[in-house]
Amino acid sequence: MSRSPFSLSRRGLLTAMGLGAGAAGLAACGAPAGGGDAAESNLRGGFAQADLTVPAEYEGRTPILFWAPFTGNNYEVLSAQFTAFNESQDEIVAIAESVGSYADLTQKFTASLQARTVPDIVCFPEMQWLQFYQSDALAPLDGYFDDEWNLDVYIQNYVAEGRAAGETFTVPFARSTPLFYYNKTRYIEAGLPEEGPETWEDLAAFAPELAKIEVEGRPLSAIAFGPDAWHGQADIWGFGGANASRDFEVTINDEKGVEWLEWMRKFIHEDGYGYLAQASGTDFASGLAAGWRGSTASLTGQTKATEGLFEIGTAYMLSKEGEQKQVPTGGSGLQMVRTESQERQDACAELFRFLAQPEMSADWHIGTGYVPIVQAAQETQGVKDLVAENPNYLVALNQLENARTADYTNWNAGAVTEIGAAMGQVFGDNAEAKTVLDALAPTLQETLDDNREDYEAVQFEGWN
Repeated sequence: MSRSPFSLSRRGLLTAMGLGAGAAGLAACGAPAGGGDAAESNLRGGFAQADLTVPAEYEGRTPILFWAPFTGNNYEVLSAQFTAFNESQDEIVAIAESVGSYADLTQKFTASLQARTVPDIVCFPEMQWLQFYQSDALAPLDGYFDDEWNLDVYIQNYVAEGRAAGETFTVPFARSTPLFYYNKTRYIEAGLPEEGPETWEDLAAFAPELAKIEVEGRPLSAIAFGPDAWHGQADIWGFGGANASRDFEVTINDEKGVEWLEWMRKFIHEDGYGYLAQASGTDFASGLAAGWRGSTASLTGQTKATEGLFEIGTAYMLSKEGEQKQVPTGGSGLQMVRTESQERQDACAELFRFLAQPEMSADWHIGTGYVPIVQAAQETQGVKDLVAENPNYLVALNQLENARTADYTNWNAGAVTEIGAAMGQVFGDNAEAKTVLDALAPTLQETLDDNREDYEAVQFEGWN
């Protein structure tokens, strides 16, 4: 299996930027110092702002550019938040530009570092921002914290994932966990429990009853699968396994990992109760499948899409009977890019501070389904009303008790792509799980070995 082009270590990224093997020392010159006031050491000469268009009504302000990995409803909600910020003061204008997905952002930002014309803010998922931290592309934020805005305001499950070597490079923003969605209306019609399944064994027991319902001339499928490594992380944990150990040994092809993926293969190809979908969320919303795994961030959009069609139910991600339920933290945080302008960096910090207000965090949660990442947001009237009206949002919030940082394999965008491709072989092509995972393991191990020194230097606090 060939390595993904996004499987970048610090050395690989520096090479991609044209700085060569001897660039480590050069890139470290003026590296973030951390602590105290935001300092000029956060600046990096020769890196200018990427092109942006400032609306006429905001001309003369300090412009900051956010390359946002959001589309559709989530981007619309983000744009409204940026408008609120721009209207709240008269010195800064924040411009959000949708770049597509997280993978699209990785590709575009890597190219922008090569060209040395960069945005001011990026938003990478989970621990994947580390590859850009290691190339000194991001600025530390600690110097901006004060009594009103600091890491204490956020849900603590997500705080450690924004810190490296004692400094903060990411503040939580669009954070989530994976979530099991099911068609409650169909479950009731089939005489199944309204609260949905708790285990994979439950789903296997429910599937024949759901299959008695005909949809567009065929039996209703219990679940539409997507080859998503994020969901796969929850799955393998739910079978008692892991993608990799804490000492950087890939274990995805151990007995538990094979059991996980082989169970899925049989459920899809031998039992016929699930299938690989091109867009599992779309199939679920259109009623073709009675279940799918999505993000909590899909909750608002899915609720709107199915209004008047059927009632959605949500449950914790499934596990094998007798095994512990665990989910990887997900979504992304806000990162400040090191450029030549202290003025723009200061402006970015003001935007981060604004978005961390309880009411803004609550509005983002209500509008998207992402976790109300600011602790005080959960006590706002808007969030209380939402939970009272739709208990699915409470399920999403309560599942945080099972949330933990993903295994090292999921810290790298390229490795995530490789895991998803392997899952797709099993889900779609009926490939034998052990054969696929045995072929995948050396590729993941190579990526871990390549990044191990960088990951160890991070001194990650989230597992202490």
